[in-house]
Amino acid sequence: MGKMVAIANQKGGVGKTTTAINLSACLAELGYKVLLVDSDPQGNATSGLGFAKDRITACVYDGLVDQTPLSKLVTATQIENLSLLPSAIQLAGAELELTNVSEREYRMRKLLHPAQSAYDYIFIDCPPSLGLLTINSLAAVESLIVPIQCEFYALEGVAQLMNTVNLVRGSFNPRLYLEGIVMTMYDGRTNLSVQVENEVRKHFGDKVYQTIIPRNVRLSEAPSFGQSVLQYDRKSKGAEVYMKFAQEVAKK
Repeated sequence: MGKMVAIANQKGGVGKTTTAINLSACLAELGYKVLLVDSDPQGNATSGLGFAKDRITACVYDGLVDQTPLSKLVTATQIENLSLLPSAIQLAGAELELTNVSEREYRMRKLLHPAQSAYDYIFIDCPPSLGLLTINSLAAVESLIVPIQCEFYALEGVAQLMNTVNLVRGSFNPRLYLEGIVMTMYDGRTNLSVQVENEVRKHFGDKVYQTIIPRNVRLSEAPSFGQSVLQYDRKSKGAEVYMKFAQEVAKK
């Protein structure tokens, strides 16, 4: 059975989608069968893998709202072993449309679980909010990876997210646990990055991955070309570090 992991942080701009795309791509490169689910209405993981959002005809919205089978929604990507369940703008209306639906928090679980045996990893890129789409994702998965940007308010956002995790664990998914925390946008030249890393490691201990994702120009450029950093520049520092991170995730 494949492992299902949500990648979430309600703060935007922390490298969440960058992590979702490149962790998925690197694990696929290592030979694992991976499905990346874009559950963010902004659709950045979809466009970041080279798909034009305005040309998507079937997406995660259809699975959640109309209960279309996953097999009719998943598409292959340019990366061998990596498939995508894309997002499109209509997903923005899903929370309203599901408001009065019974067991609405379990729609993602019902959509993904039948296909769990077909993949080694299923990653869900969550929206930067703690609404129904994120709750659906947390109710579906086994565990959670939290990217934290090395900035002043990093731990504040994680505290709010962990409160939500505890609520989901109590109401919808008692098996949910924190897989790990990955530090992103690290700049070793600044005291702030070093201080934040030390604070996060002190607070979360061995839940913090040893691999740290630095600020890297190639990482920032790759999404505008619809590519993972491995496709864009596999010799870059960003590609090297995400491959190292993927190996750490797989080993864990």
